[in-house]
Amino acid sequence: MKKLSVLFAAAMMVVSVGMAKAQKIATLDVAGILNAMPEKKKADTEITTFVNAKQAEMKKKAEAAQTKYALYTKEAPTKTEAENKARGEEMQKLQEEMAQMEDKMRKDATAKQDLLFEPIEKKLMDVVTKVAKANGYDYIMDANSTGLVYKAGPDATPAVKKELGL
Repeated sequence: MKKLSVLFAAAMMVVSVGMAKAQKIATLDVAGILNAMPEKKKADTEITTFVNAKQAEMKKKAEAAQTKYALYTKEAPTKTEAENKARGEEMQKLQEEMAQMEDKMRKDATAKQDLLFEPIEKKLMDVVTKVAKANGYDYIMDANSTGLVYKAGPDATPAVKKELGL
């Protein structure tokens, strides 16, 4: 998705310079097309399932840590200073493990998302290129881009959707 935004931003910069010949420009609802693609819906479901499973693991570990903390707090007056210090260090270590676990989950989710979305983005870009060549478009810009100031002319969304079978 990031690659598409960069590509369309670059295309907008080239267009804004102003070329001598008149170019044929079209807009495209990239987000709308991506959200309509079954492959993206499947990838979104996989990522959600992955993240939910990891969050359930983290919740279970956090609840266990909370229980241990409550027990240690309750027993603290009956324990020696050395035991309480060791328990405090143990709780500190558990907190650090939880933070590392959360960080790893985020990195893993991002990597999984990149892996799943790469072929989807490639498929979309291949079809956009095919539609652009077939219709003689010099540029196709994302219709939802904040850099798009004026939108007139042809919209390539229907042609890309048709080519994708959506």
